[in-house]
Amino acid sequence: MLKIIKNCTETEANNKLENVDWKSSFKDLDAFIAILYARGAYASSKLELDSLGSIKWGPPFFRETMSKNRFKEIMKFLRFDIRATRRERLQHDKFAFVSDIWNRFIYNCKISYVPGENITVDEQLFPTKVRCRFTQYMSNKPDKFGIKFWIAVDTKSKYVLNAFPYLGKDETKPQNQALSENVVLRLLEPFTKKGRNVTTDNVFTSVKLAEKLAKLNTTIVGTMNRFRREVPELVKSSRGDHYETVLLKTDNDNCVLTVYQAKPNKNELLLSILHTSVTINTDEKKKKPETVLYYNDTKYGVDAMAVSDAVYFSNWYSHHFPSLQVPLLLIMQRSQKEIIIKGGDLVTINAGTILN
Repeated sequence: MLKIIKNCTETEANNKLENVDWKSSFKDLDAFIAILYARGAYASSKLELDSLGSIKWGPPFFRETMSKNRFKEIMKFLRFDIRATRRERLQHDKFAFVSDIWNRFIYNCKISYVPGENITVDEQLFPTKVRCRFTQYMSNKPDKFGIKFWIAVDTKSKYVLNAFPYLGKDETKPQNQALSENVVLRLLEPFTKKGRNVTTDNVFTSVKLAEKLAKLNTTIVGTMNRFRREVPELVKSSRGDHYETVLLKTDNDNCVLTVYQAKPNKNELLLSILHTSVTINTDEKKKKPETVLYYNDTKYGVDAMAVSDAVYFSNWYSHHFPSLQVPLLLIMQRSQKEIIIKGGDLVTINAGTILN
């Protein structure tokens, strides 16, 4: 994969520069990536490159690893595809500028790691304000603007198992299938029929999805949006005593809906086909039911990965469309080199994907 990136970057540079045979090396790319990681490790995401390379103020590592001008050159010309063929590819692939490398990376993720019993599915926003057809605005995210990715990770290791970007309307999606349902089924396709469980939030969880996963020998535990059609009207409007739990089942007894009064004016809805019965810890003050405890233990997979990614994100490349490939490159290199990343002592990632 780095061979492809090297070739695409050199091609872009030589197209831009006249009468110059611009070359890079794998050593250059490794040094470039090392500086990006070091910037995160030094907690310098807000500092300009000139400050990091300063003889007076900057850490020696940056100056000794690569010259500032060389780093800027690679940042300027870094590409994951050949510009000359991009227009044609964009006709049938909205993600053409990076899809070849991205698909290779995800394929290797799938075949190089056997996930545990729990998988987490969620969305993640890669911050950017570049102008493109699929830039999203999400008011509930810290960075607000970016490209949204749907991601499945191994809950225990935070290893990326499968992922793809949201590029707008998907013409291949069955018309009778909701987007959230389609996303989960696509992400889990390589990992079903093995008795695993998937944890989702209320964007994805539904009875229809749970029933489809049950046929694939896969269980689901997830919070549920109270405004979904399958939620009884009584549950939508009623409020119980503080810390009270009410259990409901579907007609076929396959799904258990836990209604937990977490706050005086707000209850939590959790759907599960993993739990045929639900115990309640009456010895605890909050009397949390088993489904709530299980969800809390398995929901953090993608969120924890996002914490780690945020450590290594920088405004150096958030406003320039070609440089959006830098955070994607970080993800791939992190997996390739088996780098252990810690973000605020919340997450440790040690992904052993082999990228060829």
